[in-house]
Order: sequence, then structure tokens, then C-alpha cells
Amino acid sequence: MPMFSDIDSMSSVDSFEPQIEAVEIDALQRLDRVVDQLRIEQQRLETITREDALTGLLNRTAMINDLNAEIASLAEGAEIALLYFDLDNFKPVNDTLGHPAGDRVLQTAARRLIESIRDGDRVARMGGDEFAILQINCPQPSSSRALAKRVIQRLNEAIVFDEQHVHIGVSVGVAIGPFDGDTSNELLKNADLAMYRAKQDGRGVLRYFETEMDARMQARRKLENELRLAIKNQEFELHFQPVLDLTSEKIVLCEALVRWNHPQLGRVAPDQFIPLSEKTGLIGPLGAWVLRRACQEAVTWGDDICVSVNVSPIQLRDRTLVQTVDNILDETGLKANRLELEITERSLMSNTDLTVGLLHQLRKLGVRISMDDFGTGYSSISYLRKFPFDKIKIDRSFVTGSDTSDDSAALVKMIASLGASLGVKTTAEGVETCAEMKSVRDAGCTEIQRYLLSRPISSDSIRELLHDRQTNGNAVTCEAN
Repeated sequence: MPMFSDIDSMSSVDSFEPQIEAVEIDALQRLDRVVDQLRIEQQRLETITREDALTGLLNRTAMINDLNAEIASLAEGAEIALLYFDLDNFKPVNDTLGHPAGDRVLQTAARRLIESIRDGDRVARMGGDEFAILQINCPQPSSSRALAKRVIQRLNEAIVFDEQHVHIGVSVGVAIGPFDGDTSNELLKNADLAMYRAKQDGRGVLRYFETEMDARMQARRKLENELRLAIKNQEFELHFQPVLDLTSEKIVLCEALVRWNHPQLGRVAPDQFIPLSEKTGLIGPLGAWVLRRACQEAVTWGDDICVSVNVSPIQLRDRTLVQTVDNILDETGLKANRLELEITERSLMSNTDLTVGLLHQLRKLGVRISMDDFGTGYSSISYLRKFPFDKIKIDRSFVTGSDTSDDSAALVKMIASLGASLGVKTTAEGVETCAEMKSVRDAGCTEIQRYLLSRPISSDSIRELLHDRQTNGNAVTCEAN
């Protein structure tokens, strides 16, 4: 009997084997599906971590990883090129048309970059309006030069959407590996330095990295640090240049000009530290200091003499500017109608609506507004329609030689006539001789400025000059008067 029982038991087990196999197969199939799903999810996550969400290009991290991999596998004698791109005139798009329009511009730029490359090149959005292309397995620098030219040409073409024609452009910097760097950090830094040089050289151009660019950037960083300390320690001083009214022949205004005498570097030219302060955001505190000191000085002059202060385009993007001016006038006790703020056409180009709005608010305070360097831009006259300026300052490039050049004299007369028709004063800058003074007076200008009167002089000297002129009479003595 036991033997038969064992046989029956074995038969029962055999009968379950197909069922067990079916369960195992089902489990394996489900496991395969889970693995496939995990693989798909992993690929999706890899795509997300490598892809820029807005443009679909590689992101910065992915480009750096690919760059590291290419550098590590670079054969002896082989080269790679990293092209770094920064869109020109992109910020005004965001400021005037809004961020959705800016996003569309970035997407269009990304598409045009892709259309410009060959198979094997990799394109990334590095952040903001900056892009990069990695070129491998092609001769350098000829290949990168040809690619950069294609990109510049494509991005110079207008971008059209919603009946808007947007013109941007691009500046390009290139670093060649391994000569310009054998790590991703070095190549990125050097390509960025070359791109920065392209911006300085007028934009819309290509520049290759050169070793002196790094030295120049180090010097710039050092100067920036010194500038921060100078602002903190108030190491600046103001000089003033008088303006003469041609009817009364009296000084009616003095323009404040900031000067920096560094303890070790000596005198630092304004065309060095003013642009640097704009790029680094230091123009805000520096501009406020200049305005405060200028108003403090003007209070010590006669009540009929005004002071003018130049305002940077960057300051005119700051909505707190009006409050800053109001506070300084209140602190110093200077009457608002004795303060004149000078702006350039460049101030109006980037964000006309915001700038014009701020100018109207400043006008409500009683402050006067003048347009400096009139005639040097393409749209000077159109801006006179957007805001009622109190004064036009004719650029000295038109004034110099106006006594001997019929063309210069005609231009000065035309601008002076325009000012007269609008009921605003016209100041001729750059007058250095009595003959030039007579020429601009005959043309209809109401004021003159520059060396015929005085070079920019210190606060103490300008007080002495004003006192002397008030005591002894006319500021200028010319036989031709």
C-alpha cells in the first residue's frame, strides 16, 4: 500500500507542473514589462536632466559632461572647438515686448542654431540668452569660423511673430582645445572671454581666444574690486564745468563731472570706471553719491546758478530713481528747478516707456531734463516727440570747426532752429574759440560750454570762478562779441 500511495502522490505533483510553469512565465513577463517601463522612465529622466525645457537643446550640465567626455577621448593631434554665443539686443525684447516674446525669440534662435550645424555637432543653451556649440572631428579653425559666420548671418535675420519684427544678432567667442584649455572649465572660461571681447568690439562679430584676454579680464576684476572699495570709502571727487548764457553772458549752470584719483593706480579715466560701474551694478550707489555731492555744492552758489548731473541709462531702469532724487533734494535743500538731469539717446533706446514714465515723474518734482550729445544717434528727433525736453545739448563733433565749415554751421543752425521751434534751450558743447562762439550764437544757440569758459575744475575752484565772475562781470571776453 505505501508504494501505491507514493505513486499517487507523484502523479499529483506532475499534474501541477504546467500550472507552475504558467505562473513563472506570467511573472517573468510582468517583470520584463516592469523593466521596460523602468528603462523608458530612466531614458525620460535622462532626457529631462540633459534637455533645456524651453528650447529642447542640451542644457549646461549636459554640455559640460559631453565636453569632458570629448576631452578625455581626444586623440593625439586632434582638436575640438567650443563656440560660445550671446544674443545681442535681447534684453530690450523682454523689456518692451514681455517675457513670452523673449521666450519665442530664444526658441527661434535655438532652431536657427540647429539648422546651422552639421551632424555630430552638439548645441546647448547655457543659460539666459547664451548658447554653445561643440564641434568635433573637423579641421580648426576653418570649421568653427565657417559655422560662426553661418550663425551670425542667420541670427541677423529678423524674427517675425504677431506682426512684430524683432532684430537681435549674436556675438561669438571661440576656444580651441586642447590649445586654449584641456579641461571643460578652461575652455568654457576662454570661449566666454572671447565672446566678451566680441561684445566690446561692436557685437555681431567673431573673436577667437587670445591669452592676453585673460590678463585683461583679471585686470578688469581687480579694477572692479577697487571700484567697490572706492564707492564704500567715498574716494571720488567732483569737478565742475560752467555753461554760459549767450544773451546775458553770465554763467547760469555748472555740469558735475565725477573724478577718481586712486592711491596706487593714479587718476582713473571716467571712460574706464563709468562703463564698469554700469556693467557691475555699481552705478546706482555711485550715481546717488554724485547727485548728492553736486546738490550740496550747488547750495553754496548763487540762487540763479543751476547744476547738471549726468544720469546713466542703467539708472533710468531703476524705479526708485525718482524717490532718490526727491530725497536728495530734501536733504540738501536745493530747489528742484536748480537741478538739471542730462540723459543720452542711449537711455531711451532700451525701454522707452519706462524711461519716459520716469522722466515725467522727475519733471513733476520740478527737475529739468536735457538731452545730451544730440545729433549723434539715429532717432534723436523722434525722441523729442516722446518727451518734452527742457534743453538740447548739441554734440561737440558738430560744433568744433563750425566757424570754418559750412556743413557744421548748417547742422548747428538746423538744431538750434529746431530747439527754438520747440521752445527749448540749445547748448553748444565744445566751444573753444571766440570764432566758434560767434558762429553758434549766429546760428541761434542759447548757451555754450567747454574750454573757452573753463576746463572742469574742483569744487573750491568753481566757487572762486563764480564769485569772480559775479564780482567782475562777463565770463568771457572776446573782441568778436
